[in-house]
Amino acid sequence: MNQIELKNVTKRFTTKTLGTITAVNDFSLNIKKGECFSFLGPSGCGKTTTLRMIAGFEDLSEGEIHLEGKAVSIKDKNLYVQPEDRNLGMVFQAFAVWPHLNVFDNVAFPLKVQKKSKAEIKERVELALKQTNLDKQAHIYPSDLSGGEQQRIALARAIVVNPGILLLDEPLSNLDPKLRESMRFEIKRLQREFNFTIIFVTHDQSEALALSDRMLVMDKGEIIQVDTPENLYNKPINLFVHNFLGESNFTQVDLQDGKVYAKGDQEQEISCNIAKKHLVKTLATRPSEIEINKETGFKSIIERRIILAEYTEYYVKMGEQTIKVQAPHHKFFEEGEECYLKFINPVWYDEDNESLSI
Repeated sequence: MNQIELKNVTKRFTTKTLGTITAVNDFSLNIKKGECFSFLGPSGCGKTTTLRMIAGFEDLSEGEIHLEGKAVSIKDKNLYVQPEDRNLGMVFQAFAVWPHLNVFDNVAFPLKVQKKSKAEIKERVELALKQTNLDKQAHIYPSDLSGGEQQRIALARAIVVNPGILLLDEPLSNLDPKLRESMRFEIKRLQREFNFTIIFVTHDQSEALALSDRMLVMDKGEIIQVDTPENLYNKPINLFVHNFLGESNFTQVDLQDGKVYAKGDQEQEISCNIAKKHLVKTLATRPSEIEINKETGFKSIIERRIILAEYTEYYVKMGEQTIKVQAPHHKFFEEGEECYLKFINPVWYDEDNESLSI
């Protein structure tokens, strides 16, 4: 069952200096009940604007939005349901906790707005605090808590209303890496426990990959690709998606006599198992998916070596370009030493930067 449906949604803004700007363009999407679905894209691509239209904080310029089988925004019919009537929970990048209220009262606030009874408020707030591991901090004020605990307050306040849909807008970006990882786990745990649907807006690829059942990559107000995290990472539809999802090397290639060569090196053929080999223009490789050895493969020279905590980075020549290779520490090469490269999961692109590998 689709719990969220967007049909040809468009949002335009009029500015003094730039005139009319299309922030979201003909956006159509279905999200199933119980999915954790991420919107991923660079700043300014329209992902937060889309989330705000779903929440009801922005009206549409065109199109329709349906939540849980009910229309909440239809521009042609001038239909618009207020945010508080959409059965949503929201957590923003800024924690938005009230410093003059303790943890209990912060979480209770939306229930008080809904005029719930004192008994119901007490029961639901205590449950939400327990679910977010804040039950022992109920009477503490936010200023005495860590950033991670303040983010838990925002999360508890979002789930206390028993939302069918939880909207998360860059909720972890202000946390340090350890807290961010911990909160990812908490969000996923709560989603599985309550089976609510999540839309997670982020520009952080690792967050989206770790949390999502499905995700989309968007740019300039348009959807570029929708798929599972595995498929988006391993089978990007074009070079933009490949570049956005993780580190990549992009090597320009030439084709001569049916053979593929790195530009600037006409002596070593690169193995290319693509039916439309004549269209190949770029080889994309992940630094972590290049096997470096001393025996077979594409012959090169170590130009630079950087030893990092989890792996060693090698910079090696490939034709006219230098590419990055990430290898375990036990595969040790000196700068200037000869090496050989094997490409584990190469992706080939044509002159329009469209993938030839899917």
